[in-house]
Amino acid sequence: MTQKTTQKLVVANWKMHGNLKQNSALLTDFVENLSALKHTQMVVCAPYPYLAQLQSMLQHTNIAWGAQNVAKNEVGAFTGEVSAAMLTDFGCKYVIIGHSERATAYCESDENIATKFVQAKRHGLTPILCVGETLIEREAGVMEMVVSKQLDTIINTHGAAVFADAVISYEPIWAIGTGLAATPEQAKNMHLFIRNKISNLNIEATNRLKILYGGSVNPQNAVQLFVVPNIDGGLIGKCSLNAQEFEAICHAAETSVT
Repeated sequence: MTQKTTQKLVVANWKMHGNLKQNSALLTDFVENLSALKHTQMVVCAPYPYLAQLQSMLQHTNIAWGAQNVAKNEVGAFTGEVSAAMLTDFGCKYVIIGHSERATAYCESDENIATKFVQAKRHGLTPILCVGETLIEREAGVMEMVVSKQLDTIINTHGAAVFADAVISYEPIWAIGTGLAATPEQAKNMHLFIRNKISNLNIEATNRLKILYGGSVNPQNAVQLFVVPNIDGGLIGKCSLNAQEFEAICHAAETSVT
């Protein structure tokens, strides 16, 4: 199944970078240079302490904002955690779920990620679910099996319908931060696999699902990747910390919409 995209989605993942001064300069640049885009939704996902700054600077612009993680619990004695309700207090519309950097460093299970995914949806947040394989898994040819298992944990617990109005970001772990992105052909095959998997279970959900590519996206390869069928945009790490590079990626998304 090929999804015809009428609007791209480009998400900046600042990871653990930034300070008030740097953020202000970067956001000011984004607002000034991306305001004319009509076919691309931009999102900035920042560390928790800066969500108030994002809300203040972006609330009357065409750029949305979100967080990089969320607690699986509603409320309680969970020191250091931040709930979905707290994120909505700061106007967040999106939240990244299950990024491999967190899943690896903090031993997040597929079950925990599935719970966070549904918790985000319950509170009106759009979850950006990260899936992807390691280099060893790709070289072994089991990348589809790995991604399928990551999706199945959510599907088996909550049903495929939960993917309606959600986002999946295919991020091959071997490409994140390495400068080595998946080829358009590799990305095309995996995005088609993901869309077909959901479509076979719930076509309505698939029609309301965006699938992004993430992993060393830059202004050059964005031009090639964003025209590939079923790639609805990108989750951008390093290049989202550079105004000119992120804006070039957003403009590549804008011009790819037909």
